[in-house]
Amino acid sequence: MHELAFPLLVGLIALALAFDFLNGLHDAANSIATVVSTRLLSPVGAVIFAAGGNFAAYWLVGLHVADTIGKGIIDKDIVTPAVVFGALIGAMFWNVVTWIKGIPSSSSHALIGGLLGAGVMHGGFGAIESKKTIETFVAIFMSPMIGFALAMFFVLVTSWLFRGFQPRRAEGVFKGLHLLSSAAYSISHGGNDAQKTMGIITVLLYSTGYLKGEFHIPEWVVLSCYAAISLGTMSGGWKIIKTMGTKITRLNHHTGFCASSAGSIVVFGASALGIPVSTTHAITGSVIGTGAARRASAVRWGVAQRVVMAWFITIPASATVGAGFYLLTRLF
Repeated sequence: MHELAFPLLVGLIALALAFDFLNGLHDAANSIATVVSTRLLSPVGAVIFAAGGNFAAYWLVGLHVADTIGKGIIDKDIVTPAVVFGALIGAMFWNVVTWIKGIPSSSSHALIGGLLGAGVMHGGFGAIESKKTIETFVAIFMSPMIGFALAMFFVLVTSWLFRGFQPRRAEGVFKGLHLLSSAAYSISHGGNDAQKTMGIITVLLYSTGYLKGEFHIPEWVVLSCYAAISLGTMSGGWKIIKTMGTKITRLNHHTGFCASSAGSIVVFGASALGIPVSTTHAITGSVIGTGAARRASAVRWGVAQRVVMAWFITIPASATVGAGFYLLTRLF
């Protein structure tokens, strides 16, 4: 047990909620890039729509991911307030860098990198909980690949199903389906990403003795995290929305529906398994899949390559910063 003065506890919780807000702002593009780029919704209407979906996850998605972050990446019994501080600063640093550059990297993996860096610096490599950590690393590679394959499949199947429709009629059908699939993706985003901060706050409460009884996610933590990520989403992330919605491949209501549907299946599946998957990876792979289903030249592979490079360096970069800030706390 690591004693912590109440004002410092409140400060760390506020920092965690600030990360959650930044996560929503950074990842707003995940669920609304397709509806903005196809002009299905206005930018303002889209962020409000996505924020509502983020909060709706409170009633629709279980707390398996929060449990994984709280006790499945780093041994909960060795976590200290300094580890939490290092993890959050490592993640927020990388989020800000990629947000400024307009690169759709993963807030989820930035947080996991920060947690691993600070946790290992504190407790050595034995502090890592291998099962869920390995599952998370596998998901880094599998989620965009599954999203890519599903999106290609949906494009091919729906193109065949609607081959006899008049273009205007098909477009009308896909408008409605696109809106529904975007809502599903917004819910899946909230249900996976907001829970990472829930896990961080809960393990902080547990490690400082403020969480009574068995390890569990308090209701006030759940509500505050969903509110923070929803407010962040409402603040938008326009540079990344532009990358996701226009720079990788051109989207219409048909391909937007296929991308959002594929991405939501990946994220809902991961949430059910308690895997903190990257919603950014899932939707980016899906968007690329819709372009590749038409023809390889429909994808701007140079932009896609830049995005993928950011994925590979996210965890090492945030882990390094997380470890550095953990060591900084040792000076005080």
